[in-house]
Amino acid sequence: MYTAQGTIEKNQQIDQYIPLVKRLAHHLVSKLPASVQVDDLVQAGLIGLMDAISKFEEGQGAQFETYATQRIRGAMMDELRQSDWMPRSIRQSQRKVEAATVKAEQAFGRPPTELEVAQIMGLKLDEYQQILFESRGAQLIFYDDYAEDGDGESYLDRQMQGDDCADPAAILGDQRFRAALVEAIDLLPEREKMLMSLYYEREFNFKEIAAVLGVTESRVCQLHTQAVSRLKSKLREH
Repeated sequence: MYTAQGTIEKNQQIDQYIPLVKRLAHHLVSKLPASVQVDDLVQAGLIGLMDAISKFEEGQGAQFETYATQRIRGAMMDELRQSDWMPRSIRQSQRKVEAATVKAEQAFGRPPTELEVAQIMGLKLDEYQQILFESRGAQLIFYDDYAEDGDGESYLDRQMQGDDCADPAAILGDQRFRAALVEAIDLLPEREKMLMSLYYEREFNFKEIAAVLGVTESRVCQLHTQAVSRLKSKLREH
C-alpha cells in the first residue's frame, strides 16, 4: 500500500522520466516497420518505468536512470516480441541477405558493395535496396533474449544481479563478443561506420543522419540494414 505522500512521489518520478520513455520509443521506432506505432512503444515503456520505480533499490551500484533505461527498453522489446511485428517473409529475406553477404565477402575478400550482394542474390540493385528498406527492423540481438526463462527470471533481472552471481565463462564470452563486434564495426565501409556511430553512440535519428550524409531518410534505412547484415555475418559464431 502506498501512503498519500508515496503516491505523489511516484507520480512525480513518472512525470520526470516520461521524456526519457518518449525519446527511447522514437529512437527504437525509427528503424522498425511502419506497422509499429510509437504510441504502443511509449505505453510499454511506461510500464517498464513504473516497474523500475517499484523495484529500484539504492546502493545496488546503478544510477536510477541507467536502471530505468534498461527496464524501459526491455518492456518495449517484450511488446515487440509478443506482437510478432515482423512478417515471416521479411525474416526470410533478412537471412538471405546475410547469407549472400557472407558469400560475397568470401568471394571478394573484402566488404562487398550492395551491387555485388544483389548480383549474388540474382536481383537488380533497386530490388535489393527495396529488401533492405523493408527489412529496416533488422537487429543484432533477438527479442526472445528479453523473455523470462524457465525459472520466471527475465533477462533484465539477470543483468542487474551483482558481481557475486557473475559467471566467469559468461563474462569471458561477453568480452570476446564485444571485441569481435568492435572489430566488425571497424571493417564496415566508412559511410556505414559513420552511420552506426551517429545512431548508436550519438543517438541521432535517421532524419538527422540523412542530413549529415546528404542522402534521403529511406536511404539511411537501407544503409543501416546493410550494416547490420554485415555485422551479423561477421558475428555468426557468437
